[in-house]
Amino acid sequence: MTDFATVPDAPRSDNLPVLQALAADLAAISYTVDGVAQLLGEDANQALGRDQTVPAALALRGNTSPLATAVRFWLLAESVSANDLGLAVPGTGVAALISLGLAEADFDAADQLGDAHDESRPLVVRAAVDLRPYGWPASEEGGNDTNLWVASDLGAHQRPGVLRKDHVLGIGQASLTLAQGTMRRNVERALDLGTGCGIQLFHLLHHASTVVATDISERALAFTRFNLLLNAPALGLDATDLDADNPDARVSLRLGSLLEPLEGERFDLVVSNPPFVITPRHRGEQSSEQFTYRDGGMAGDAIVESLVRGLPGILNPGGTAQMLGNWEISGATADDGGTPVEWHGRPSQWLAPGTEAWFIQREQVSPGGYAETWLQDASQGRDSVAYANAFEDYLLDFASRDVSGIGFGYILLRRPAAGEAAGAPRFEEILYPIEQPVGPHLADALERGQWLKAHPELTFEYLLVAPDVTEERHQKPGAEHPGVILLRQGAGLRRTNLLSTELAGFVSACDGELTAGQIIGALAVLLERADGEFADNLTAEVRNLVRDGFLLPAN
Repeated sequence: MTDFATVPDAPRSDNLPVLQALAADLAAISYTVDGVAQLLGEDANQALGRDQTVPAALALRGNTSPLATAVRFWLLAESVSANDLGLAVPGTGVAALISLGLAEADFDAADQLGDAHDESRPLVVRAAVDLRPYGWPASEEGGNDTNLWVASDLGAHQRPGVLRKDHVLGIGQASLTLAQGTMRRNVERALDLGTGCGIQLFHLLHHASTVVATDISERALAFTRFNLLLNAPALGLDATDLDADNPDARVSLRLGSLLEPLEGERFDLVVSNPPFVITPRHRGEQSSEQFTYRDGGMAGDAIVESLVRGLPGILNPGGTAQMLGNWEISGATADDGGTPVEWHGRPSQWLAPGTEAWFIQREQVSPGGYAETWLQDASQGRDSVAYANAFEDYLLDFASRDVSGIGFGYILLRRPAAGEAAGAPRFEEILYPIEQPVGPHLADALERGQWLKAHPELTFEYLLVAPDVTEERHQKPGAEHPGVILLRQGAGLRRTNLLSTELAGFVSACDGELTAGQIIGALAVLLERADGEFADNLTAEVRNLVRDGFLLPAN
């Protein structure tokens, strides 16, 4: 079985002592998230997070410290002298960096200095990969603060030109979104499907006993293996945990597409940031010519559909799968003057019987806006003719399926436990900023869903208003009663709920002193609505408030 330690054009991970020396060197110069932020200052550091390198370059002007050299070299992709880089990584050495595939001689720059083109001892070197700090505070996942270094391919803002087709993406916004949205409960077996450079895998190792990571790209798995061994102590790993021939290894790296390498296996948690980008076939192009990190090689949103249909089948009872995805929205829009279609029309057709599902749409864009985003993503706008042809291909492709919009968001799938009935699927649109990390709030929502299944009537249950919830009342001057009553969440998904008078009365009485049945009975008498329909309707509304976290069980 391949261990991915020596894949061409990818970092080598077959020399553990050198990797340990590199980790020690990087730590010694404070090449960490906090160290880089302090070096650059707030404005330049935030700009660098947006792939804008000029502010950082200006902030480092005249700074020759080892940390400044490392930032110039790996984050700004500037050529530096081999002597300066050697001072930044004295325990590793420049020759070892070149051997690992992290650095390469820059003879174009060296020609100006009279370099004799000695590949073993170049005067000027440049980064062969992006190697940047990454981590998260202890408050997000428990334990201590986690500081890592992550290698990936250089981006278009660092190395001019169109990205290579097997580009290995680094720490992007989508990967951060998924990491922040993942529920961090302790599990036995977890799967990172489409691992890329390994971001989700790093998080999973903090709360999963064993993890399988798959990818269709051999280079991606090589980057992942390198990153795992470079950060082995922080991740609680040793060399045997990645031994491809060890059946008890804690991490298993698998080459293959989607669910192919997983036949017969089951998992408690699956996370996936799949290549969900909807990409048309350009004139004469084959799927092998597309970008493996984002283009799934299927028409339209078929790759997301295939995963939504297939992932429940590899979950253990009670297991969950979380992923990001795009979905096409076909038919009329509000701008067309017709009756708009529901955005979840297609996703609702993908669900296998007995699967619980929760889709949260976070964004919706037009076909033209979508094309613009992804053509810019791979720097395909440098050739105006090719850009125009590719843009037209997008529009023609979407028009062939009557696509009026493209949605993006979270997908959460759950396989009910043995003997448990599946709850109704949820489709929710939340386009405003939410609290991050949102994963704990999603986990709480699932727990409340289980509680509601166990308490279908609520008659004898005590409820409390959640601590983050506030009430707003709006009325016209001189009006006797408010015309609008709102409940707002200050945390989590930060929903706003419009209340009826009777529901507002119910919420105001939720102090743990009376049961839900007692409150509903009192409101029925007060409003002279002592009928079964009133109680049933109000109970349903109260259940929705519990489901969404406005009200919490007191017991």
